[in-house]
Amino acid sequence: MNSQEFKLTDWTRILVGDVPAGFYIELVIRAAFFYLLLMVCMRLLGKRMSSQLGRVELAAMVTLAAGIGVPLQAPDRGLLPALVIGIVVVYIGRWVAGKAFNNQKFEQFTNGNIDVVVKDSVMDLKTMKKVRLTRERLVAQLRSSGIKHLGKVKRLYIEANGAFTLIQEANAKPGLSIIPRWDEDFNKRFKKHDEILVCQTCGLTQNKPFDEKAECPNCHDCKWTNAVE
Repeated sequence: MNSQEFKLTDWTRILVGDVPAGFYIELVIRAAFFYLLLMVCMRLLGKRMSSQLGRVELAAMVTLAAGIGVPLQAPDRGLLPALVIGIVVVYIGRWVAGKAFNNQKFEQFTNGNIDVVVKDSVMDLKTMKKVRLTRERLVAQLRSSGIKHLGKVKRLYIEANGAFTLIQEANAKPGLSIIPRWDEDFNKRFKKHDEILVCQTCGLTQNKPFDEKAECPNCHDCKWTNAVE
């Protein structure tokens, strides 16, 4: 279609396109073929494809989607190229999985490492920066797990696939409240500890007497408040 034939009100072109009506019957066949192809590829790539995706699985899924998208809708594209892409993706995925099973360094290279973002009730800001995890995202994750202050957290891991694993303190200790400051009614329910200060940035605690204007040994910030229990 040239520029002179282009019309904004051409609803037939907008809704149906420039393909013969018979292509829509073919489209059903193509959609069913690619649906089955995806199901087979996901089955052959393993159970992780049906759970949370790691880097390898995500790369496989994006490649399959890119390879299938054009042949699904273009009448001048055959089905065989998409089938070849599916075979290659499955082969590479299974090879990477087998190699990672036998080689821990290769597994860490392809899938990434587990990182500790909270250790003994204190945020590890350097690790958080490395994994690009914001403080707001971290405390939101803790709140969704029922945690109200950092004193209840022994470890918070961020797994290689981006999921979080929380290990709580057996005996909770005073820590930094992670309830939003504007929620004054809820914050009033916490009992503040008179003898322990906590860094408002990372959660490190210090016993009084302690200069509230001093620099935090962990994050080098100078914002302190009373820990909560």
